Order: sequence, then structure tokens, then C-alpha cells
Amino acid sequence: MRDLFSTEALRTLFPAERADQFFEALFGDAEEGAYDISLAFAGQSGNTLNFTLELHERPGRCLACNLTYGLPEVFGRHPVINIKGLVEEINTLLAGKATCTGWKLGATHSVSKKLHTIPLTVSIA
Repeated sequence: MRDLFSTEALRTLFPAERADQFFEALFGDAEEGAYDISLAFAGQSGNTLNFTLELHERPGRCLACNLTYGLPEVFGRHPVINIKGLVEEINTLLAGKATCTGWKLGATHSVSKKLHTIPLTVSIA
């Protein structure tokens, strides 16, 4: 699965400009965003694919916990972030090797002052 979810594939699944689109929709200006968002593959355990949405602090901004702790609920339903569509794209990338049967966003983790992560678990069969 690591080969399937290479850095290049992850950038295609969740392009860097999606963060700007999210902040444009949220604030009316992409420059107001405090972080960039990227997708990382954390591995497979049984019938679960483990991904993380990584929130990287933008230069000159503050990645405060109060900005990120409510994000799993927001990301789960926001049309620009489009987790449902992301999981559909993951399912397409699996090309019949497995089928996505569900997904869940976990709680925000503060890895460091400049990096917070949100786990995305995708169930497969």
C-alpha cells in the first residue's frame, strides 16, 4: 500500500491548493489561513488504511490549538475539503485490490507548535 499511496499520489489526491480554497471559502481570502494542509499515509492495519491530514503552520502565522481542535467535524462536512470525495478517489486508486467501506476523522493531535494532525481512517474490505 505504501507504493500505491506515494507522496506524488497523495499530492494528487489532496492538492496543496485545497487549503487556499478552504480559506477562501471560510474567510473570503486565502491569505487569512494559518496553515497549509497535506495528506500523509500512515500505513495499513488489518482492514483499515490510516491517513493523516497534516496542518503545517504558515510563516508568520500561529497554529493555535483553538484553531484546530474543532476541525475534524468541520473537515468532515466541508465541501472544499470533501472527505467523502477524497475517500471515493482512494477507492478508485485501490483499483479493485480492496473497496472502501467507510471513513472516520479522529481528534486533532498537536505534534508540535508548527504541526497538528487529524487522523483519517478508511475501512476497506
